[in-house]
Amino acid sequence: MVAEDLPARGPQPDGSEVVRVLSYNIRSLRDDRTALARVVRACAPDLVCVQESPRFWFPRPQAAWLARSTGLFLLSGGRSASGPLLLGRLRAAPLSVHDMLLPRTPGLHQRGFATTVLRIGRAAPFSLTSCHLSLNADERFAQCRMLLDHLEQVRARSGAAHSIVGGDFNEHPGDAGWELLDERLQDGWATAPWGSEYTSVPERPYQRLDAVFATPGVTVLACGVPDRLTGVRAADLTAATDHLPVLATLRIPAAG
Repeated sequence: MVAEDLPARGPQPDGSEVVRVLSYNIRSLRDDRTALARVVRACAPDLVCVQESPRFWFPRPQAAWLARSTGLFLLSGGRSASGPLLLGRLRAAPLSVHDMLLPRTPGLHQRGFATTVLRIGRAAPFSLTSCHLSLNADERFAQCRMLLDHLEQVRARSGAAHSIVGGDFNEHPGDAGWELLDERLQDGWATAPWGSEYTSVPERPYQRLDAVFATPGVTVLACGVPDRLTGVRAADLTAATDHLPVLATLRIPAAG
């Protein structure tokens, strides 16, 4: 599949919806924020899972700037999830919010999950989660377990049968935590590779730390780094932040 062959998004005849989900670590908007906004707009996502949104210096106005500059709306996250943030287009109707902070290991950063249950068109409700896991291997593995438990708890509370997760996992495919997620979720790139694989570092990508995962009921149509997508400039990708984004095209089943 070449860059121009991304499946068309929108409502399908059977009541399902094809959506674009972007996952992006923005390093607290410390780099070229106008380049970052251009990248997001060029990807034309329906939903965005942000990692490292600003937490300490005017976090709400900066999150509002990001939403406004990309033509999106704030869904949840930010300080309530210690960095992860969710953005979406107007057609993504939020039904409930399930942000949470994770247990903190002394000396390590506070982590959390930003989660919103959404409905788009006639598709079934689904949860969307953004996460940024620990640099410490033991804590990270525990957080992978917590993530799976969190998705199950949100499903039980909300009735949303499907889940999508975008994040900076600080793991590599094959690592223990990644394998744990692979047992229950679909790795977007491994399921339907498109674009490029590696997300770090932008100047010389050599590893995949970022991913979009989905529960089995969601159909992964394409997933990867949008470095060949029309409108995404190579110079913007390297100037925007210290990670490359991951863009996934997914089909959410119809309700019922």
